[in-house]
Amino acid sequence: MTRAVIDTWLQEFVRSALVHDLQAHMALISPDVAVFGVPGFDSLGYQDWYRQCEHEFPQGLLADMSYSKIDIRTTGTQHILFKALESTRTAQGEHIVQGVEMLLQHADSGWKLKQLRLLPHDESSHDGLI
Repeated sequence: MTRAVIDTWLQEFVRSALVHDLQAHMALISPDVAVFGVPGFDSLGYQDWYRQCEHEFPQGLLADMSYSKIDIRTTGTQHILFKALESTRTAQGEHIVQGVEMLLQHADSGWKLKQLRLLPHDESSHDGLI
């Protein structure tokens, strides 16, 4: 059940990003999301994410995106914490692979991303993601 929730959520997250559907993409993200580990920032929130997607989606900057090596850390009736290997490719051909930790939280409108942490290389390596 938990893995099915993660897989379904990730499929829609990736699909909405790749077809540049800003509304569908942002509907998967909690209004009070917190993003950690972005170089140069203490944390980012929903408006930061929205502005970035609003800028990137019309330009088609994201060419491909996938998640693998899903490692479920904790689960409850209202939350799922997992780590994964995120792989993205830009329209210019740049390939970025990084470990991420995601916290999904159940809301009335379904599962939403509550927290995202970009993992440092040493943690990703230790966890067997890279």
